[in-house]
Amino acid sequence: MSLSKFESMLKTNDVYFFDATEFELIIQHYLDVGKHSLAKKAVQLGLEQHPSSIQLKLMYIELLVFENQLQKAITLLREIEAVEPHNDEVFIQKAMIMSKKKRHKEAITILKSSLEFVEDPADIWSMLGMEYLYLDDFENARLNFAKCIDVDFEDYSSLYNMVYCFDMEDSHEDAIKFLNAYIDRNPYCEIAWHQLGRQYYAINNFKDALRAFDYAVIIDESFIGGYLEKAKTLEQLEEYEEAINNYLITLELDDPTAYAYTRIGECYEKLEDVSTAILYYKKAVHEDPLLDRGWIMLTNACYQLKDYQKALYYINKAIQIDETNALYWRKYGDINLKLNFYEEAVKAFNMCIDLGDIEIEIYVALADVLLFLGEFNDALRVMIKAKKTYREFAEIEYRLCGLFMILNKEEYSLTHLKNALEIDYEYHYILKELFPTAFDNLRVQDILSDYKKSS
Repeated sequence: MSLSKFESMLKTNDVYFFDATEFELIIQHYLDVGKHSLAKKAVQLGLEQHPSSIQLKLMYIELLVFENQLQKAITLLREIEAVEPHNDEVFIQKAMIMSKKKRHKEAITILKSSLEFVEDPADIWSMLGMEYLYLDDFENARLNFAKCIDVDFEDYSSLYNMVYCFDMEDSHEDAIKFLNAYIDRNPYCEIAWHQLGRQYYAINNFKDALRAFDYAVIIDESFIGGYLEKAKTLEQLEEYEEAINNYLITLELDDPTAYAYTRIGECYEKLEDVSTAILYYKKAVHEDPLLDRGWIMLTNACYQLKDYQKALYYINKAIQIDETNALYWRKYGDINLKLNFYEEAVKAFNMCIDLGDIEIEIYVALADVLLFLGEFNDALRVMIKAKKTYREFAEIEYRLCGLFMILNKEEYSLTHLKNALEIDYEYHYILKELFPTAFDNLRVQDILSDYKKSS
């Protein structure tokens, strides 16, 4: 009634009288629904009619803090403190201002001081917990959230925050003990069972994790998070068909997600049903076209089926989304090699190196493609660059041997041949495969023969 009367007043520009309590209810409503401009209007009108109302002034301070008008809030707060120095809301607002200024230790001092004056300390403990979180003091944060739960075991916000603290301390065993004790008090709390499952999952105890997630979804059959975690756990237990069923339940309960479709696709791949996997990966990228993971899963699935043209199409999609991902360029290079698109493969492997992927396989693949294209000097430069990182690798030494021989630098070639033989004699077959003219060189044959006799 008061709310409709207030909104009618705003529309007609008439001025109606409200008592202070009515204004407080109106302001609180607007704060709760996030209509701060209307809350501010109500505060201003309220203070015009009730200029001595401490509660309206405190609500005004709350709005000023929200709008970051901290100095104005501090000035008004001092006026209230002079009249009511032990008002718990004064302590809370002072602490909030300090927190906003990132002076969290001062906020903690203020909140601790308030504890001897407040009737209900739970809000203060919760605020203390948050201030300790800002300082990454997870132990003290946890102790304060624990006090909140002791007085109200349905304070799920504090429950989540406590588990978060355990996570940040990597104290999964302690979290499990706490959650089991909590469940003894509140056995039908799906949130607690869900969090317990997550802790068991974190220590790879998948059977107990599955049991916990089972309880979570039994208690709340519409608990999407419970089904998702249960499905992930079933994957770890290699129960892929049951995992798929649980992912499908999440799709029935809410709008479909690319994440669920991707996970279903991966389960089908584990079941060696790649064609069905592809159908779900396609649904994933339809749901979220910017999901590069979906495109790369499609790429890998098509690659498995030797459908390289489609794989090339999909890897291009992934690269368009994230062109700085070296793994995508490596896959792009592999696919182009399969399709005999050698210039594109060279571009891909060069990109990998530019992006910091300097695995020996990249250098070798790039050099071999350049060799095939007759770009001998470029291939040599790649191998020399690789040798700076990989000093004692037969893959590099044999290729340096062959490339120097092609470029008529026989002495260099033979030096690298000797290096290669010292590292791995058996691998010399690569000379015959890649550099047959070098392999047939009489001096090369003599060195190979002498090395075989002496070894």
